[in-house]
Amino acid sequence: MDTIHLAKWENRFWAWVIDILLMGAFSNIVTNSLGFPWDFDPLSTKSFGVSGILIFAYWTLFEGYNGQSVGKMALNLKVTDRKGEKIDFGVAALESFGKAFILPLDCLIGWLAMPNSKLRLFNRISNTIVIRTKYEEPEDVRYVKEKE
Repeated sequence: MDTIHLAKWENRFWAWVIDILLMGAFSNIVTNSLGFPWDFDPLSTKSFGVSGILIFAYWTLFEGYNGQSVGKMALNLKVTDRKGEKIDFGVAALESFGKAFILPLDCLIGWLAMPNSKLRLFNRISNTIVIRTKYEEPEDVRYVKEKE
């Protein structure tokens, strides 16, 4: 039997912050270069739409390809199926929808309806989990640190 370590909410939050900051900067560059001056207003529904679509596409592509966004890579986290196996792009899209567009509701329903499961609603719907990964050195490489 394999042991899978579910990621802590705190680590998931910080990975999300990294992704939001990264994609927020990218979204501003894209919308400014396309001439959307209204995207500076964070309360604008047009801004929410452009940013939401970009972050949704980002999470779908990165997590569908390797299970990890940049934030998840930085914190050694990964989205997998319930057995710890790789997910495909369709599953990644379903899992990403909740956090890209309705994250507060997605989390709140998960916390209330499935306490202590470490699942958001869209994790449950997509049959995914977020796990801790180990950063391991390659088997055929040895790192030597020089004395300072």
